[in-house]
Amino acid sequence: MILVTGVGGFLGGALAHRLLAEGHQLRTLSRRPLPEWESLGVEVQRGALEDRHAVLQACQGVDQVFHVAAKAGVWGTFAEYWDSNVEGTKNIVEGCQTHGVSRLIHTSSPSSTFDGKDCLGADESKPYPEHFLNFYSETKAAAEQVVKGSNGPNLSTVSLRPHLIWGPGDPHILPRVVKMADKGRLRRIGPGDNLVDITYVDNAVEAHMCAARNLGPNSPQAGKAYFISNGSPVRLWEWVDQIMRGLGRPPVRGQLSTANARLAGGILEWVWRTLRLDGEPPMTRFVACQMGTSHYYDISAAERDFGYRPVVPFEVAMERTLAHFSGILPARRS
Repeated sequence: MILVTGVGGFLGGALAHRLLAEGHQLRTLSRRPLPEWESLGVEVQRGALEDRHAVLQACQGVDQVFHVAAKAGVWGTFAEYWDSNVEGTKNIVEGCQTHGVSRLIHTSSPSSTFDGKDCLGADESKPYPEHFLNFYSETKAAAEQVVKGSNGPNLSTVSLRPHLIWGPGDPHILPRVVKMADKGRLRRIGPGDNLVDITYVDNAVEAHMCAARNLGPNSPQAGKAYFISNGSPVRLWEWVDQIMRGLGRPPVRGQLSTANARLAGGILEWVWRTLRLDGEPPMTRFVACQMGTSHYYDISAAERDFGYRPVVPFEVAMERTLAHFSGILPARRS
């Protein structure tokens, strides 16, 4: 039996489908009912990550855990992020240790090392920043350290840092970008030539499968964290324009410097928190830096230590993604 947290999400769902296709029995932990997964034979246990009792119960009788679930996004309170991402991960680790689970594969993020500056081909020696740009980054870094610290002779752990996961079914990045463009609110941030790593969802799943396949007390990946991507960065705004063209939209017009976008993000964050406004600000410091700087990573450690190779090339990934979203996104209004 394999426990996969986050099957109701993008990556967790894709990973669960892969595991089911390979004949594995799955269990998941979810705050909400998941009848679509129950119909596929997945055992759904209700509960939240911060519910210690529910997590420990979910880990009983399990051989390995893929801990994918987390509070993502760029906005929320520190308590929300800490409870889900850190306390929830501590509960997962305790559940594994209590019930003799031998392998834990944790989904982390390159955001855990992001300091808002250009990052050109960094490897896993890149340190955590002294100051984080948002609570998501801070708590993912803390969760990653929990997982690293729990590695031992009875529980082998590894954390994976897939960067900017996209593809068919993406509920976050591509729909949001298109929605902003259709409202006339999308602006190019920075000079427009910044290089950014992206990870097609099937490649992110492949990385998890490869990392898990030979994970054990003496495996080279045990107790470590790894950057994951397609293996070749893209010019971010050229990629966005390619998506726009493929979905019948014009290229992005208008431009804002990274410095001005970051300043605006800081002001808007202050306004939203001070006035306790609903929703999230239209710009944050984290988003400004993510969209306006270069950040790509060396994945040779993942290739060397557990044989990860991207299985879907960029051109095929684009074709599949555009075909998917062309069928579900509303036509652009003239």
